[in-house]
Order: sequence, then structure tokens, then C-alpha cells
Amino acid sequence: MPETTAHLALPFLMAAQAQKHVTHNEALRLLDGIVQLSVKDRNLATPPASPADGDRYIVASGATGAWAAWDLNIALWADGAWLRLPPGAGWRAWVEDEGLLLVFNGSGWITTTPTTLQSLALLGLGTTADAANPFSAKLNAALWTSKTVAEGGTGDLFYTMNKEAAGDDLGLTLQTGYVTKALLGLFGSDKFRLAVSADGSIFFDGLIVDNANGIVDQPRLPRFKGYTNYDNYVAVDTWTKIAINNTDTNDQGAFDAAANRFVAPVDGTYLFGATLMYKVNSSTTARMRGRLVLNGTTEIRGSFGEISGTHVTLATAIWLQTMVPLTAGDTVELQGYFRVADGYFAAAHTSFWGTKIG
Repeated sequence: MPETTAHLALPFLMAAQAQKHVTHNEALRLLDGIVQLSVKDRNLATPPASPADGDRYIVASGATGAWAAWDLNIALWADGAWLRLPPGAGWRAWVEDEGLLLVFNGSGWITTTPTTLQSLALLGLGTTADAANPFSAKLNAALWTSKTVAEGGTGDLFYTMNKEAAGDDLGLTLQTGYVTKALLGLFGSDKFRLAVSADGSIFFDGLIVDNANGIVDQPRLPRFKGYTNYDNYVAVDTWTKIAINNTDTNDQGAFDAAANRFVAPVDGTYLFGATLMYKVNSSTTARMRGRLVLNGTTEIRGSFGEISGTHVTLATAIWLQTMVPLTAGDTVELQGYFRVADGYFAAAHTSFWGTKIG
């Protein structure tokens, strides 16, 4: 007849055995050490200096001291001595310092975290998933990293998202307080779009890339081209604002045709240009100047130009171009000037244009 149980090696009480309480207490000690197994650590190969009664450890490989040759066994501190508990296949142990559940497979301790999860209906990480969001995660950081060549991978990493048809939506929704502030992806077509919103209801396209040709469009880019529809008379020796009172294009309405000036809608760097076409009044000896002016008073560096010599009406022209940083609300206007003799800046041919470039 065997003297211990088949699975936990608990000692039997034998017939005519003296001091049966010793055997019984030994069995209780083993049960207390094995049942509901929870260990302090699994990475120590040397016994800790000051264990508490009942402390348990999974002994790491290469064990020394009192644990020598106990690799992967359970070490139990009881009654002032270490007790070895050899695990059997199927034993489970909770590792307290890692918050990890392990199982012994007969040769080693392996994690119980599954290596394959298939066809799950819902998966919630730190939160509850539901029908609207079958996969939900509540966390402060996430990492995707490639499987290296040394690990049998390629070293590459691709994150693939797919929609059924071109007319469907595919993208990232970026929110603050669950109010959508930006959309990034393919919405209603296969063109790549970046759209933003203040309230989650009205969206503005900031960027569109045509997938057919790669051409980039910025629909909300402040840009304009304006012209005067009448001959602007300018007296001698007087800087005069040119009445650019019509526009060929005026995205975002940044050019104020009533006030004949551009008003910067946002901070940024802007590129401006102008054409001043001469028209004679009484003498072609007029000397023609032009410039762009910031906020009605300051000449923008690099925008000044002058032509001397006898002018040809509706042929002689000045072309101006410059770049300038602006703050939202800054204004830019076109001014003309004549020396020696007065004259006109010709209708239709005199123009002013600009665009935000950065």
C-alpha cells in the first residue's frame, strides 16, 4: 500500500502508526502550501534573507544554497525551514509581483495568456466593449512595433484599414470630450482628406490629396487675386491706395474689396504680388512707383519698385512681389505714386494677388 497520495504526495495515516498527529499535521502543511497557490516571485535563484512563515517562491533556474537543484520547484518557508514542493502538470500559480497567472506544463511554467484569440464578438481592454464599439480600450499609451528579423519577422510594420467601397468612409476620428474635432482618412471617396471642426457638426477640409494623380489641394487656404475696374487717378508726390475693388478669386473672403485691402485671417507667412499698369493723363514723363503697405502705414520691405524714363500708356508696368509674416487681422494694401507728372493706374490691368504659404 502506498504511503502518500498520487497527486499531492500527502502522507497517509498508516495502521498501528505511532504519533499519527505528526503525519496528519504534515499533510495539512502540504495542503496549505499547495492549495490556492500564490508565490511571491519566480525570478530568484537564491533564497531571500528574511522570509515570513508561509512565503512561497517558484525557484528560478540555476538555484543555489538551500534551493540548490530545486529549479522550477515551489519553495515553501515553514517552521523555520525551506520545504520543496515539486509541481505536477496542471498546477497553477499566481505570481504576486507580476500579477501573472502561470501553469506548469510538466517541464516548465508557462503563462496562461492565450496565444490565439479568434472570432471574439467583444473585446474590452480597461473598459467595456459594446455593440457600437466591439473593440474598446481605455489606456494612456499604446505601442505597435515590428517583429524583428532575428525573431523571424521582416522588420517592417504595416497597419492596414480597409473599407468595402469607394463611397464608404474609412478613417480616424479625433475627439475632445467625445466631440469630434478632426477626421483623417477616406470619406465618401478614395481621396485622402483632413477635415477639422469646432463643434463636431460643421467640418472644413484642410487638405485633400487626389489618389488618381497625387495633386494636393488646400481648400481653405487664404488666397485671392483682385483688380481695379476703373482708371485710378494719382496726383504727383502722393502715395495713394489703389482701389482693388473686384476679385477674380477670393478664397475664405480674406480680401476686402470694399476697403481695397487683404486682411490676414490667421497667423502665417504670406506671398504677395501686384501689377501696376501706367495710363497717361497729360504727359508721359511721369515717374511711376508702387509698394505694398502693412496696416496702412508701414512699407513692406522688398515690395517697393519704380520705373523712370518716358512711359508708354497701357504698356509700361511695374511688377511687385514679396513675402511677409502676418498676424491674424493684419492688413496689406497696394499703393501707387507719381513723380514729375500725374497719371492713372489703368483699369483691368492693375491687379493685386496673394496667398498663405506657411
